[in-house]
Amino acid sequence: MTPHLPVSPHPAHHLLDALPPSPHHRRLRRRRRFCPPRPRASSSPSSLRCRAAAAAAPQPAAAAAATTRVFVVSDLHTDYPENMEWVRRLAVRAGPPGAGEGFDALVVAGDVAETRDNFARTMEALRARFDAVFYVPGNHDLWLRREGGRYVDSMEKLTALLDACSELGVDTGPRTIGDLGIIPLFSWYHKSFDKEKDVNSVRVPSLEMACKDFHACQWPSDLGSDDEALALYFDKLNDKNNDAIEEVKKKSKQILTFSHFVPRQELCPEKRMLYYPNLPKVIGSDYLERRLRAIHNNAKDGAACHVFGHTHFCWDSVVDGIRYVQAPLAYPRERKRRINGGQGWLPFCVYRDGFNPEIYPAIWSDYYNKNRREPENTQLAPWVAKYFSKYYGPPVFAKQTESG
Repeated sequence: MTPHLPVSPHPAHHLLDALPPSPHHRRLRRRRRFCPPRPRASSSPSSLRCRAAAAAAPQPAAAAAATTRVFVVSDLHTDYPENMEWVRRLAVRAGPPGAGEGFDALVVAGDVAETRDNFARTMEALRARFDAVFYVPGNHDLWLRREGGRYVDSMEKLTALLDACSELGVDTGPRTIGDLGIIPLFSWYHKSFDKEKDVNSVRVPSLEMACKDFHACQWPSDLGSDDEALALYFDKLNDKNNDAIEEVKKKSKQILTFSHFVPRQELCPEKRMLYYPNLPKVIGSDYLERRLRAIHNNAKDGAACHVFGHTHFCWDSVVDGIRYVQAPLAYPRERKRRINGGQGWLPFCVYRDGFNPEIYPAIWSDYYNKNRREPENTQLAPWVAKYFSKYYGPPVFAKQTESG
């Protein structure tokens, strides 16, 4: 998610940034646990694959017998050379898919690259490093501003990306890996997803000003991004997989669904905590939540997980019986500033012959696992108030009413 508001050149602030780091969160980072790696013939000291896991002590023999691992990541943004380099440093698979001691799959929850060429290079590199790669499109993947007129609109580019996935052997439909069913879900956001009280104490720039999608994407005339039509269109793309989804559910003991966009507003910090308080209007879909709930409707405790991306906030929490995970690579500048992101612990291993039951520490999901959400409270958090004051000049307060 990339607002293009004019932001301060000072590297400590960006509209999507969150709470400043603290010593407590540095301690949390060191507590993360990962799946131990299996040996790879072509690995080198510079290769990355859950780097923290590689440094772990040897595992008991029972753990070494595991055969299926699933890693997750979102928001690769490999148009940035540093991010493409991170992909290339992942360990290359030894032999054909499934020929090693186990089976490693990667789930990519959208926003791979802005151009089709970088997208194809990235996916080809990932296919060389994992036995299976799954993908759903994100908003950046469908931008047209650097495609040189190659596509009529973003729908034509979507078709081109899915064709590239087919050629490269990247899965964009449901599939069973071992005992795990993996189900990609297409989605797009809509403004009405936001059900919480707006922040009216300051004048917030419009969505069209803040969000590049309104300019970098082009849609057919009957699909506008200012209503629910686009979100509904993307949701209906999943209907063609209904039969395949039912087959996967029959064969699987556990299910992992994934999307790029956010399925529930509770998976984003409250507006008063955000440098751009209107962010929830361009992040999620009610259609998405209803669809994934229908898929997970009969799941037993601990057997349902949904992976998402887009907001670049690391997240791991259980809501109404489903575990929600976001593990973004994000932008290089964000990794330099934040403590709950970065290339050192990604891709995140969420499944190893069963979902890892431990919830991994992340600043915001940790906060909401311990603190009640207060959507009616619109008083800006101190760091947000300071941001508006420092980088937008003296605050210009909008007229307040009793209803806010």
